[in-house]
Amino acid sequence: MLSTLQRSARYLSVISTARGLHKSALEVAEQPVHDETVTSSFGRFIQSVQPRHLSPTVLHRSKRMVLDSIGVGLLGSTTEVFELALQHCQQMYAPDDISFVYGRQGAKLSPTLAAFVNGVAAHSMDFDDTWHPATHPSGAVLPAILAISDMLPSHSKPSGLDFLTAFNVGIEIQGRLMGFSNDAHNIPKRFHPPSVVGTLGSAAACARLLCLDRNQSSNALAIAASLAGAPMANAATQSKPLHIGNAARLGLEAALLASRGLEASPLVLDAVPGVAGFSAFYEDYAPQLISCPDDKEHSFLIERQDIAFKRFPAHLGMHWIADAAAVVHKTMVGLRGGSVSPSLVQDILLRVPVSKYINRPFPESEHQARHSFQFNACTALLDGEVTVQSFHPDAIQRPELQALLSLVRLEHPHDNPANFNVMYGEVEVTLASGDVLKGRCDTFYGHWRNPLSDESLQKKFRHNAGAVLAPEMVENLIEAVEDLEHLDDCRPLLKQLQ
Repeated sequence: MLSTLQRSARYLSVISTARGLHKSALEVAEQPVHDETVTSSFGRFIQSVQPRHLSPTVLHRSKRMVLDSIGVGLLGSTTEVFELALQHCQQMYAPDDISFVYGRQGAKLSPTLAAFVNGVAAHSMDFDDTWHPATHPSGAVLPAILAISDMLPSHSKPSGLDFLTAFNVGIEIQGRLMGFSNDAHNIPKRFHPPSVVGTLGSAAACARLLCLDRNQSSNALAIAASLAGAPMANAATQSKPLHIGNAARLGLEAALLASRGLEASPLVLDAVPGVAGFSAFYEDYAPQLISCPDDKEHSFLIERQDIAFKRFPAHLGMHWIADAAAVVHKTMVGLRGGSVSPSLVQDILLRVPVSKYINRPFPESEHQARHSFQFNACTALLDGEVTVQSFHPDAIQRPELQALLSLVRLEHPHDNPANFNVMYGEVEVTLASGDVLKGRCDTFYGHWRNPLSDESLQKKFRHNAGAVLAPEMVENLIEAVEDLEHLDDCRPLLKQLQ
């Protein structure tokens, strides 16, 4: 049987030529460009980004994303869907103890499978970050570059800055691809965005961390495009977290294949009449060249727009309606005193965007409840907030909650589109007395326009990571992420996650 060192060497042989393990990621030279296409410009961007291009704002925001994603991944390692994915990988594949698994001391898998199960963990409770246009950017990228970092020998671990550079490349590629479609700005109907842009974002981040050249990076994106896509029909099921897991895994796989020399379409991101490339995913796809970081007109998207961090584990749209309902709860408690009783309520009207897969009047599972306007509004009406515990089976089946759910109606105002940048949530409760109480939320706490403070984000992280790690390890993780850009290599971060 192969030793751990031999198994690691097997993976390293795939990438040693491309990465040049004796070279720093800082030494990758930019090649001259001739007759550039959209696809080749993306390859050039991946190759040319350097740590010096990351502004203090980009560093700060991306470290918050890393911390939050690790936290929700650790908490996600306690879920049934994570356990099913882990058991599948352990039982169906030959053991390769290379890369760590969230929340399982001593458990290791091959790098691609570790990226998969850790990606599943990140999205297992729909607690991961969200961006605009709508996608979950961190969960598709972070597990992949953590798996690579764990795979590399101790003398070749990426520095903290190289790690953050690769992470930001993966985030930027996702945002640019989403920006090529107006339809992508709305809550999706066809493909789950992380399964599309997340797969290419993972490939881009891995290509950068492995120091692939421009052509190899372009090939990694094109290979990833053949591995991307998942339908929205699996939303609100245990299979939805697989979308993030596959994005992380298959993006890493695409980069490794490209490092071996596998070629793919040099025009996969371009608009070629009569031939569908990445345009297969978006009907109104209109791509543009991406400039290099040294060009004056370039700035990272994350610098222009922050990320949304969720306060409770549910679809992002639920946060508007929960905050609006919490306003009504507070008013009812002030009027009546004590708890809210369904007997006091005659009618509940929710004014929300049209989005079929989050219109679930009577959810029967935690995954359905995380995607139900009705459930989250009624939970906040009863309890004044929605929490991790709100999605426990006993909480979902509470008689008083079911009574409120039976009173809910939906309206879809024309000025309330299914778009995370402009939508709102409104709750109107008519009491048995005839009194009408209203609550409205235009921007919830945690939205990119109203981001969580560092204190709030760390509080969320401590709660999530503390579900599986000792308090000392939780604090060490916070310290490692906060100091990431100053680390000569990322072992202090990896050590806390073993």
